[in-house]
Amino acid sequence: MDYKAILNLMKEMNQTDLTKLEIEEEGIRICMEKGSTVPVTTVQPSIPQMMSAPTPIAAPAAVQPMSAPEPEAEAKTEEISGKKMLSPMVGTFYAQSAPDKPAFVKVGDKVKKGQTLCIIEAMKLMNEIESEYDGEVVDILVENEDMVEFGQPLFIIR
Repeated sequence: MDYKAILNLMKEMNQTDLTKLEIEEEGIRICMEKGSTVPVTTVQPSIPQMMSAPTPIAAPAAVQPMSAPEPEAEAKTEEISGKKMLSPMVGTFYAQSAPDKPAFVKVGDKVKKGQTLCIIEAMKLMNEIESEYDGEVVDILVENEDMVEFGQPLFIIR
């Protein structure tokens, strides 16, 4: 089955009420499903499996449970009192608007509600993150160009 035939199958499926289609032809198996949140198209060669005697499996070695190390940012936030500014998204943290520009804020700066504190790049979009509070920046919990997670503390403002 060639590429054009697969494309034609996809077009035909989109124009009908079919929600799932499975075809096996010339040693190739194609499964398509629509209506799911993620389009599913898989192509697998149909190869007969050889039956063999089961291979003995060695018993696994004793596993010691590992304690998860506490992230530095969380430990730091507990030491310093104040209001935490959390990341509203996943992305890359930038302390300044350009490499040759000064940082938006530094420790000790007074900030007003709505003032830009940093930029978080997400999917090639630069998102200015504004302060939710009036106060003084007492700590910056991430470094320039660090990856940040949703809900991760970025600043402490008192």
